[in-house]
Amino acid sequence: MKIALVRPRYKTHLITPPLGLGYLSSYLKLHGYETKIIDGLNLDLDNEAIADNCKDYDLIGITCLTDQYLETIDLCQRLKAMGKTIVLGNVHPSVLPEMTLRETGADYVVVGEGEITLLELVKALSAGLKPEGIAGLQFIGQENFQPRAMIENLDELPFPDWQQIDPRTYQKAPHGALIKNFPVAPVVTTRGCPYTCKFCASPNFWGQRFRSRTPEKVVEEIEYLINNFGVKEIHFEDDNLTLNRDHIVKICNLILDKKLDISWATPNGVRADRVDLDLLKLMKKAGCYYIVFGIESGNQEILDGINKKEKLEAIETAVKLAHSIGIMTQGFFILGLPGETEQTIINSVEFAKKIPLDRAQFLILDLLPGSALYNEHKEEFDYDYNKESYHEPTWVPATITAEKLKEWQPKAFRQFFFRPGPIFSLVRFFRLSQLKFILSRLADFKILKNK
Repeated sequence: MKIALVRPRYKTHLITPPLGLGYLSSYLKLHGYETKIIDGLNLDLDNEAIADNCKDYDLIGITCLTDQYLETIDLCQRLKAMGKTIVLGNVHPSVLPEMTLRETGADYVVVGEGEITLLELVKALSAGLKPEGIAGLQFIGQENFQPRAMIENLDELPFPDWQQIDPRTYQKAPHGALIKNFPVAPVVTTRGCPYTCKFCASPNFWGQRFRSRTPEKVVEEIEYLINNFGVKEIHFEDDNLTLNRDHIVKICNLILDKKLDISWATPNGVRADRVDLDLLKLMKKAGCYYIVFGIESGNQEILDGINKKEKLEAIETAVKLAHSIGIMTQGFFILGLPGETEQTIINSVEFAKKIPLDRAQFLILDLLPGSALYNEHKEEFDYDYNKESYHEPTWVPATITAEKLKEWQPKAFRQFFFRPGPIFSLVRFFRLSQLKFILSRLADFKILKNK
């Protein structure tokens, strides 16, 4: 059986190697199966071209986030017309499996962590067997769904299939936008997060389980990327890289012991209350130059309401510590959380300007399927998959209007960035080769418009 693993093209600023597909591909190859990764996003392929690229493959696996759902439905219809067997995975199908199966026409959904489930499905289909009883697999007509236990030892997984997601072939549209070095490669050192922030789908997808690869394995992968692909920068995409202090300390020390010439950043965000001055100094010494904090709001009541379990004082302290030793800082802010008012948005913007952030990201809340907020409010709205995610609200709290949220997003960006410090932070890493990418971001966030 030949397997194609696909990411559809969809509207997004970020075009980075799809680690999930990379892990699935390498795991299937380890067990003797032929795979082909087709990244429609990076290759700028429409669904007709993707389907054409799949014609010689038996099973088509498609990664599907909520942002990609309409594109996934269209692609499934094209592939079913070709007689292909389709399996979907990632967060959206995992948290809405029955609906996804009905609306896409796909044959199977892998719920949760996918490597073992997909392998068992491929083995069953290759042998002409029915897939009933495979844990983590859902399909229409199934007698009994059984959840899949999480992989206990992540070191058992081979590195992602970097040959097929070669960092050198990716557009210069990385997580973090303007960065220090190319080529850049994403790496995950852990899976899951024990926290229960209500806007996030991670607790549902990973079951609040936090597991780590060994630091030795992580650094071995970094060495592999440097030696085989000329990678000069690593982006750690963990949900919570610094949660286990010993884990990140060992990674840093191994990078130093091996004298690896690498810059690195945490563009997916870390918790401010999980860093301290000694750790930040070690991280910088080991190559960290850019750290992102998931701040969410500059209003404590808003943070408490989303179960963030973090104090503004701790956030301010962490940002100041990182800034004091020369690590570039960024904060993520969400507009439209429960209880949001125009005044609490002002609180967030003023807080972002008060603490020494070099950059800030202001996104409108998207109630993602799988998050606690989605489950709490899903009866109050009809999800519009045509809307621009993070630019148009899914649901709006009674304390503010959708118009105010959309008005404040570009205003927040302008008030933060139209100051000497943040402008210097952007200019510092500007490359002419990224001009189209930057202009697209400015346009989508309406930052250069008066209103």
